[in-house]
Amino acid sequence: MSTTTLRTRPPLTPALTAATALLATLAVAAALLALGGYSPGDAFAALFRGAFGSWDRFVSFTLVRATPLLLTGLAVAFAFRARVWNIGAEGQLHAGALAGVAVAVALPGTPGLILIPATLLAAAAAGALWASVPAAMKTGMGVGEVITTLLMNFVALFMAQFLVQGPLRESRGVFNQTDEIPAAAHLPDLIPGTRLHLGFLIGVLIAVALWLYLTRTPGGFRLRAVGASPRAAEVSGRFRAKPVVWLAFLTSGAIAGLAGGVQIAGITHRMYENLSPGWGYTAIAVALLARLNPLALVVTAIVFGALSAGGGAMQRDAGVPEVWVRGIEALVILAVLTVDRSWQALADRGSRG
Repeated sequence: MSTTTLRTRPPLTPALTAATALLATLAVAAALLALGGYSPGDAFAALFRGAFGSWDRFVSFTLVRATPLLLTGLAVAFAFRARVWNIGAEGQLHAGALAGVAVAVALPGTPGLILIPATLLAAAAAGALWASVPAAMKTGMGVGEVITTLLMNFVALFMAQFLVQGPLRESRGVFNQTDEIPAAAHLPDLIPGTRLHLGFLIGVLIAVALWLYLTRTPGGFRLRAVGASPRAAEVSGRFRAKPVVWLAFLTSGAIAGLAGGVQIAGITHRMYENLSPGWGYTAIAVALLARLNPLALVVTAIVFGALSAGGGAMQRDAGVPEVWVRGIEALVILAVLTVDRSWQALADRGSRG
């Protein structure tokens, strides 16, 4: 990028981009709700009450639902910063959840100080292992990771179905789910008297750690350089891009796998079919809205957690089907891309002028 471009590019910050995208989303969603015969004011009011209507509602519902989105969003953002298009966070999450519950159930009587780290480490390792397959195919055979990570999601989902219906099925054999993990493996409450568990704090700490790594370390510089241009990074930086790609894949997979372990240890305490309602895919919108900034991602995860928590209230109080929330999430992605491209076009015209 030339110095002229740097001087003429509009001073648009990530926060302004996100705010513009959200306002555009609300405007389009309001118009669509009106066309569908629903009152936009009633719908948004119900959504707000469901997500922020009380302190307990915000902490026990919005932040709890934001936790898996925060972790999977961080996984996606870290990979995307290296131009590794990891669409497989959903499968990596399921692999992590399976590994975490298997370790926890296999170690009854183990003290929590040992069992909780063992459960979460097993989940992270399983997510990294799941991501290693598309990493090997990309670096060794040149196979695009968009297809391989997406297909690995289906493999993980079918594997989860097989295991909870067979080898890991509960001892009673009544439901397609695992036995409950020992109480020692449960994550402690972050705020007493609420459902918010330690997993949210873990996500925030990982966000800070990733931000420091990306902005304050040579490794973070190499990862961002590969994301800007792998070939230029190798020529000018004199380092190989493949190890950086592997790092992006494995770290991303580990964080997504950890999301599965945190959900098991913090909320469900067992594994069952369809554990995730699509967190790994929603994570893409969470990461894009944050402009791949780990710190900003904490805020965008809460925004999407609020959408999830308020969806039921919107359906109950305003009569709007909850699937509209999915539509709003899709609109966020489109709005972010549109706003970003629009400002980039303005910057390009300014540089030519």
